[in-house]
Amino acid sequence: MFAVIKTGGKQYRVAAEDEITVMTLVGNPGDVVTFSDVLMVVDTDATHVGAPLVANATVEGHIIDHDRGPKVIAFKKRRRKHSKRKRGHRQDLTLVKITGITLGGKKLAAPAKAEAAPAA
Repeated sequence: MFAVIKTGGKQYRVAAEDEITVMTLVGNPGDVVTFSDVLMVVDTDATHVGAPLVANATVEGHIIDHDRGPKVIAFKKRRRKHSKRKRGHRQDLTLVKITGITLGGKKLAAPAKAEAAPAA
């Protein structure tokens, strides 16, 4: 089972126990966050698609860490003008671990993970 959520202007496919990196969220490491903008929920027996959001659906998680993304360099040069500009940017990010998906007040259970076959 999984859900599609929207946060920070982007969409993420999440399931229980997933770790995702999203744009900065307010809170300290260990705080609980709730994503209420749920676009779709796929359960073991049904698929719920929102128009645009699924009613009474939330995704819970907790903040693991705040970090910064890689440096992106914006370099502009104008030929034969002795004009150039170099700017760097690092985006602030938050690492979130998804703890569960709730639909209509009932917490959806994650399917059992398949055991890996022993190597011969």
